[in-house]
Amino acid sequence: MRLSGGVESALHCCVALTAADGPVPAARLAELHGVSATYLAKQLQALSRAGLMHSVQGKSGGYVLTRPPAEITVLDVVEAIEGTRSTFVCTEIRQRGPLAASPEACAVPCVIARTMSAADRAWRAALREVSIGDLCSAVGEVHDVDTLARIGDWLRSPLP
Repeated sequence: MRLSGGVESALHCCVALTAADGPVPAARLAELHGVSATYLAKQLQALSRAGLMHSVQGKSGGYVLTRPPAEITVLDVVEAIEGTRSTFVCTEIRQRGPLAASPEACAVPCVIARTMSAADRAWRAALREVSIGDLCSAVGEVHDVDTLARIGDWLRSPLP
């Protein structure tokens, strides 16, 4: 399975927004993460469509989370960016080739489809257990410096 870079950017933005005092412009978030503002805007729009953040208009506008960080799961963010489809799509390969099974013989998903579906459910369950708040706590455990405080200070600093 391979997720787009948009998931990484979206998760980092959600964590960064927890350190902000108010709305943060998309361009500022893009600068913070060293990514294209146009690219990041697409991810932020997807998060907005999913109801995880919303944009505030005006001179002091930007993006804010719509819920407390503990109430937004990593799965919420992944599904906002990647969609909710299963990571495995069964194409019923059993019904092709010289030994093709009949559609009637394939009424029950094969062991491969069942295994892959179970793995997808387990992966989603694991991501559902981790919130943006949990990520913020873990950031503080891993680094010697208070990364979120540094992000907050940088976001509050005047634009060049």
